[in-house]
Amino acid sequence: MKPLRILALCLIGVLAVGLFVLTGCQKPAPQQPAADGPVLSISEPSEAQPKLSTVKTYVGPEQMDAELCITPRQIQTGMMFRKSMGTNDGMLFNLGIPQQAGFWMKNCYVPLSVAYIGPDGVIEEIHPLQVQDTNTVFSTADNIQFALETPQGWFDQHHVTTGMVIRTERGTLQETFRR
Repeated sequence: MKPLRILALCLIGVLAVGLFVLTGCQKPAPQQPAADGPVLSISEPSEAQPKLSTVKTYVGPEQMDAELCITPRQIQTGMMFRKSMGTNDGMLFNLGIPQQAGFWMKNCYVPLSVAYIGPDGVIEEIHPLQVQDTNTVFSTADNIQFALETPQGWFDQHHVTTGMVIRTERGTLQETFRR
């Protein structure tokens, strides 16, 4: 029995970490009690995170500075509680594995646009996000591994469209987040 209980606890831990990683600016999933265990609690951010490390990012023919969201908490907090964003700045998220992505704008005061990006760095979809909107904006694609948030309208203003590739000064997005 003991090895099964250890395996169950490991699976619960993996599920908890997976849920934490996937919450980003995403609406949190309802919490489920573990069979035979405590309810997993993931607290929502309550303040803006400090500016994260940045990388020169090339979006199609354009260049911007993008903050890298690497840890689960950075991903979960995103742009929450920030009051401004530079006109040529962005925030780049690694969602870990290809999936259907969904972002929302709870506690976000800056109007944003989000590009949902496949594992190959190709922009699959671009969506506007409205200030304080708690409705999740889901991707239609289920192979989204990265997301790039920019000031709302940035993609249109710079003629960046779906099908364009995003890279950084470190190489592909896969290479960027492997470092």
